[in-house]
Amino acid sequence: MSKLDKDKVLADYTAAYKKAHGKAPSIEAKSGWYSVNGGKNVRLAQLAEEAESLAGGQSAAPAKKENKPKASAKPKPAAKKAAVKSSGKGGLTAKQLWQQKLAEKSGNCRLPRGS
Repeated sequence: MSKLDKDKVLADYTAAYKKAHGKAPSIEAKSGWYSVNGGKNVRLAQLAEEAESLAGGQSAAPAKKENKPKASAKPKPAAKKAAVKSSGKGGLTAKQLWQQKLAEKSGNCRLPRGS
């Protein structure tokens, strides 16, 4: 693992951020953690990765990871349409919503107590 030069990484990140967003970021350092524009605290290595991604032409949000949902291995079967009447206000009641969710699941499902 190579050592990162703090000044070089911060300068590279600032330059890449300026190029991508048109303004300089505000970077606060505290105990080895860096906060960009008051966001989540990240380590220097993460700032280096963000600098590379910003310099590569991606305009991603600074110091944030994108969480993409993973595709599940098994495709879900088509949901059955439950014959549920909606309330007069255009939405489902809590009981109707539970009935609908339980109808979509397979197996022995029932409504919660008190319903």
